[in-house]
Parts: sequence; structure tokens; C-alpha cells
Amino acid sequence: MMKKLIATATMALLLGSAVTMFAQHEHGGGAPAGKPAAAPRSSGPTYGGGFHGAVQNNRTGSNGVHPSGVPQHQGQVRAGFVQSRAGNWDREHQTWAQRGGYNGYRIPEGRFRGYFGHDHFFRIHGLPILFVGGYPRFQYDGYWVTFIDPWPETWDGNWWQNDDVYIDYVNDGYYLYSRSHPGVGLAVSINF
Repeated sequence: MMKKLIATATMALLLGSAVTMFAQHEHGGGAPAGKPAAAPRSSGPTYGGGFHGAVQNNRTGSNGVHPSGVPQHQGQVRAGFVQSRAGNWDREHQTWAQRGGYNGYRIPEGRFRGYFGHDHFFRIHGLPILFVGGYPRFQYDGYWVTFIDPWPETWDGNWWQNDDVYIDYVNDGYYLYSRSHPGVGLAVSINF
């Protein structure tokens, strides 16, 4: 019975993700590979010159359910981030080189230059967020970004709400950086 419940929940998550990605494609939230992105449309506040309209601030509806069908109550999100906090980041963090290299999806160079890197910052709060294996996974520019590292215990408990962050490819893989904590990169993987 438990296996059937887990399988059903997993299918619901996958279906919700597919519906969200289809809706974004249909409404200008992303472009197929090799084609230019639709004209930027902004539905939320801008966070400096690096913000672009392809990232939308997707707040949950009044019933507390994100359009993906996954409950996104503030308490759940906060508990998930607390769970993924490092006890000792210096011991728990690993670079992609230490992990054997990054072998995941690579963002096309033109798309990367347009929406990623230190000039394109955003806030995680308000983006679609799930938790996979105890780590945060959020949607940005049509891609799912999954934390591989815990976040440092020295960071504020609400950094994901207040800090401007960006994703960059450095030496050996993708990392998420907080502008409030320069030089500290959290290993992340990128998926559609």
C-alpha cells in the first residue's frame, strides 16, 4: 500500500511539472532550444538590472497550492530549507570536481549569457519550489535547479527569501551564489 501511495505521489509531481513547463512554453515562459526567447514579460518586482522577464514571480494561490499541484505553504518551504542547512559547511560542501565532475544538462551558451551569471540575479522566494531528497529544487527560466550542497550554517535562516542569488558555471560545474555571501558557491544541478 505504501509503495502504491509513493508511486502515485511521484506521478502527480511529474505530471504537475510537465503541465507547468507546457503552460510556460505556451505563454512565453521559455523557448525551444535554438530559437530566441519570447519577448520578456514581467509579473513581479525587478531585482536590479539583471532581472529579466522570463523569470516570473509565481506566488501560490489563495488555496496554498502552486499551479504545479504541489502544496507550497510557507511553513513547508521554511521547514525544507531548515532541513537542508549544513551542520558544518566546510566539511559537508564538495565542489563538482570532488564529486567526479558535472555530468548533467548544460545550458546552451547563448541562453546562459542572457539569463545566468553574476549579472542576472533573482530571489528564490516566490519561484516554484519542491524538495527532493531533503534538498531544495526550484524552477528558474524554465529549468529546474536542484541543490546538491547544503547551505552554510553561517547564512541567515531566511537567506532564500531576502538574498539576491545567481547561477554561474565555474571551472567544473554549476553553482548558486548569494550576493550577500561573495565567494561561497553551492553546487547545483540543472534539469528541464
